[in-house]
Amino acid sequence: MFSKPNDEFEASFNVEKQGYYFYFVESWIDYALNWQYGIGKKIQDNQFVKSELLEGIEYIKPLSIKRFIQMKLSRIKTDKSDAKMICLYGQERDLPAWIGYTKNQMECFQMFRVLETYTKQSTAYKNKLQAQQTLGNPSKLVVKSLERSLKNLQKEFEIIEKELLVLVKTDYQEILTKLESIPNIGRKTAVMVVVLTDGFTKFESAAQLCSFCGLTPSIRQSGTSIHGRSRISKGVSPC
Repeated sequence: MFSKPNDEFEASFNVEKQGYYFYFVESWIDYALNWQYGIGKKIQDNQFVKSELLEGIEYIKPLSIKRFIQMKLSRIKTDKSDAKMICLYGQERDLPAWIGYTKNQMECFQMFRVLETYTKQSTAYKNKLQAQQTLGNPSKLVVKSLERSLKNLQKEFEIIEKELLVLVKTDYQEILTKLESIPNIGRKTAVMVVVLTDGFTKFESAAQLCSFCGLTPSIRQSGTSIHGRSRISKGVSPC
């Protein structure tokens, strides 16, 4: 199959004799390649590409690109120069294909956000109730209204947590059971870890997982005179 202008394609095949022939065309969306093609066209047209650069973070490791640009000793920091460097980075390396989130994962993430919002609202209602109780003559109407709102939030919280658990068990039942068997790891923590790590399939080593969680310490020392404070690093140590 050959590409033609205006997103048209042309293909042909040889037939051995007269008759009916069946064929099918298989296609897929290459998000990273589409992004690279689109941003390249906009750069040639001198368009503003800041939003496209932010989208590119999903497809390419940003820290690796930053170090790559530093190694090239680039003195210019503009959208256009960054886009060229990202393109050069992709040409010089065999990058793995980007894998998006599944439908269940996206739904779980949305549930996490709603639960976080409900948690903040619940805390606010509890603080208001406590403030009303400290008053010498609290309003019964206000207290009952706050109690009803808090009760409704708790009901919604329980419903979403139940549905979230069902979704997680659909894909990660075995891993969830193993995580909950570890001391001091409850169901909420286990569910969060399983969903964020996609069942630990997004990492090739324990070092990568620790870096993702922000638990990798870095030591800054040189000789006998420089003793920098140790801090948490998001980078993966090769050792």
